[in-house]
Amino acid sequence: MPSLRHQRVRELLKRAIAEILRREINSEECGLMSINEVGVGNDLKSAIVFVGIVGSDAQRKRGAAKLKKERGNFQNLLAREVVLRYTPKLKFRIDDSIEQGNRVLQIIEELEDKRE
Repeated sequence: MPSLRHQRVRELLKRAIAEILRREINSEECGLMSINEVGVGNDLKSAIVFVGIVGSDAQRKRGAAKLKKERGNFQNLLAREVVLRYTPKLKFRIDDSIEQGNRVLQIIEELEDKRE
């Protein structure tokens, strides 16, 4: 079970990174991005950021490429906003759990319609 400090750092990073992405990334070009979860290492020196992207396939690809390309810049912006002994090294992962959940709900609705 993560410690209280880890939980607080994860929430702090989640809010700060979400604000940075909101400011720095054009949603029309790269889709609408949301931070679903942030996982931090035990030493707080690394963080995996799970990002959900809502938009077309082209927007999702551009968004993923932008996150990969601008990772260092986002990390520098994060270091300016968040005061920690070490700024975590960021890794972005595309999280499509929202789309999977929507697909499951759609399948359930179709099954209910067939039953009626």
